[in-house]
Amino acid sequence: MRELPAGSDGILLDFSAGASPEPEAQLCARALRAAVDDGRLPACDVVPAAETILVEALPGAGLDQLAVFRIVHAARREFSGAASTSEPESPAAPTPDLTLSTVYDGADLSEAATLLDVSPERLIEAHQAVLWRVQFMGFAPGFGYLIPDPSSKPEDCEMFQRITRRSQSRPSVPAGSVAVAAGYSAVYPRSSPGGWFLLGRTEATMWDSTARPPALLAAGTTVRFVAEAAS
Repeated sequence: MRELPAGSDGILLDFSAGASPEPEAQLCARALRAAVDDGRLPACDVVPAAETILVEALPGAGLDQLAVFRIVHAARREFSGAASTSEPESPAAPTPDLTLSTVYDGADLSEAATLLDVSPERLIEAHQAVLWRVQFMGFAPGFGYLIPDPSSKPEDCEMFQRITRRSQSRPSVPAGSVAVAAGYSAVYPRSSPGGWFLLGRTEATMWDSTARPPALLAAGTTVRFVAEAAS
């Protein structure tokens, strides 16, 4: 893990050189958030990305880097111990934090299924079977990058690892579109350009600037997509 300065009040933790950077970064991010919540780490913002974590204190407050390192090193020891276990226990399937009713009538459903050499019905089945977890937020307000939770079946998760982005992006993707690309799933919170494969749509409001919090998703939120009939 590399530790890079990020201004006078922050630090960037880079896990990209590790053997399993994404799950290691996720575990460390959860440990840091838990430490902020229970007061072991002074109030700061923990911002996870795919293989990095930005830990940032309030401007001028200064960051307790020693506390950050202690928490991260403890989490990494836990990660290393789990990875070295020859027969790890299967994690119990957790209850999703959020269920999103989805009409699977996306413009790219058939094309995505063809690329994966499965039927549209099998693709829909796998998308619902996976328990999705928000790895990080980005791209647009309320846009969460969802990855399969480890409790999901490998054969369902593998399907989404094989799909890429569309060869040509759309200038405008409708708000509420449920999409997949490069191992991720997402819901477009508002109309915007996009190059992901559109599988369906949901009526859920992903971003409301008048709500507290304004985003329906946050890093760590688990999501289950459930099919509903078109009205």
